[in-house]
Amino acid sequence: MSFDGLMELVVRGFEIGGVLILVVGSVAAFVQAGMSYRKVGPRRAYEGARRNVGRAILLGLEFLIIADIVLTITVDPTLESALALGLIVLVRTFLSFSLEIELEGTLPWRRAALERERDRDQPSTDTSAGRA
Repeated sequence: MSFDGLMELVVRGFEIGGVLILVVGSVAAFVQAGMSYRKVGPRRAYEGARRNVGRAILLGLEFLIIADIVLTITVDPTLESALALGLIVLVRTFLSFSLEIELEGTLPWRRAALERERDRDQPSTDTSAGRA
C-alpha cells in the first residue's frame, strides 16, 4: 500500500469517527434527556440535551477538522486545497467557538475570572483552619 493510500484510509477513519460521534452523541443526548424528563422536568431535560448535543457537535467537528488537515497535508498538498482547508477550518472553528460560548455561557478568556468569582463567593467548607 502506498503512503497516499494509507493516508486516505486515515482520513476516512477520522471522517467516519467524526460522523459517528455526531450521530451517537446526539442520539445518546436525546435518550438521556428522555430518561431524565420525569426526574428533572422538561426544562432541565431540554437544557441537558442541548448541552450534550453541543458537546457531541464540538467533538465531531474536531475529528472532521483533523481529517481535513491530514488530507490537505499528505494527499493533496496544492495551493487550492490549502485555501479550501483554510476556509473549512475557519468556518468550523467559528462554529466550535460559537457552540462553546453557548454551552459555557461566557467567552473563553472570561471563564477563569468567572470561576475565581464563583469560588470567592462560595463560603469555605474548610474546618481545619481553626485547629492548632
